[in-house]
Amino acid sequence: MQRFSALALIRRALDGQAGWQAQWRDAAPKPAYDAVIIGGGGHGLGTAYYLARKHGMRNIAVLEKGWIGGGNTGRNTTIIRSNYLFDESAALYDHALKLWEGLSAELNYNVMFSQRGVLMLAHNVHDEQVFRRHVHANRLNGVDNEWLTPEQAKAFCPPLNIAPGMRHAVTGGALQRRGGTARHDAVAWGYARAASAIGVDIIQNCEVTGIDRDAAGRVSGVQTTRGPIATKRVGVVAAGNTSVVMAMAGLRMPLESFPLQALVSEPVKPCFPCVVMSNTIHAYISQSDKGELVIGAGTDAYISYSQRGALHISMHTLEAICELFPMFRRMRMLRNWGGIVDVTPDRSPIIAKTPIPGLYVNCGWGTGGFKATPGSADLFAQTIARDEPHPINAPFSLERFAEGRLIDEAAAAAVAH
Repeated sequence: MQRFSALALIRRALDGQAGWQAQWRDAAPKPAYDAVIIGGGGHGLGTAYYLARKHGMRNIAVLEKGWIGGGNTGRNTTIIRSNYLFDESAALYDHALKLWEGLSAELNYNVMFSQRGVLMLAHNVHDEQVFRRHVHANRLNGVDNEWLTPEQAKAFCPPLNIAPGMRHAVTGGALQRRGGTARHDAVAWGYARAASAIGVDIIQNCEVTGIDRDAAGRVSGVQTTRGPIATKRVGVVAAGNTSVVMAMAGLRMPLESFPLQALVSEPVKPCFPCVVMSNTIHAYISQSDKGELVIGAGTDAYISYSQRGALHISMHTLEAICELFPMFRRMRMLRNWGGIVDVTPDRSPIIAKTPIPGLYVNCGWGTGGFKATPGSADLFAQTIARDEPHPINAPFSLERFAEGRLIDEAAAAAVAH
């Protein structure tokens, strides 16, 4: 793998930028692999990378029906935080946050991780009680979180409107200073580049059409649009399409898939210093390094596999943003899009073995998948390699829905599910 450095940039400048290598190999599928990962987003590519780097499994393929990073990885609002309520969730997301802090160095690729802080606004007594509970729970788990008054919130985020006559007046906020954002496509490209360099085959435009099982019921391979592939381990990391893929093996998943919309504005000079989220009015906003305001909305009310949503959802979000930040009222929106989020009954993910030997699944992240990318990939890789979960992801099993051991993070998701 060609390493990136200041010296490499100087050399390429002197040779007319002609010496750069391809970021990853454009591999053709082989007849058999030790493990196959279905889904070429950040979680899937990261899983393959950690399987190869940490567990020595080099004969691995990542199968993506489109192009890598073309699903939810490239369609989210890039927010990273770990201030979840329950012990199990705090451990999972803070494991991811710690990996984020060293990910650029790990991959030798700038994922543009920026710990600019995530401020979650309260608008009423209920919000205050919920967020204060989060602050105390997070501190008990060693996760940074602090309560701010309206005046302190405005000092941290000067564009914020805290006037008392607002429709949704700001009564305070919970701030995680270690939270922030990263560049979503850089995460996919960084993992793809690093995984390819240690032998992982990344195969794009290769849709899985079936999952094969032997006479004993164990996974024996997959059928694809580019031919059959034999393997004894299959990890499914297909986000909103997980239910469709798992049905190929005869499993019905406890998932619902909804459209989730986001928008970006025209670019402007740096004016917004952090990430701000509001659960009550279903809006969140940050500014990208290109100067665009990145705005996210709540999920649409209907189940769908479409990558678009209803107009009134976006309009409601923009109305709320304009009330919270009046300085943006004349901003023009450049584009909007939708992703397909997979939501579980308790709004927590599934990272687990399945009842079918050799079949593993990583899904149910709802609106919170991007922030968990490195932690999710690391834990899922260990689950596949050792055929048993890591202690951090052990509570996030399929069996919890039958046994009643739910991890209800609907409130902590900070967006309407």
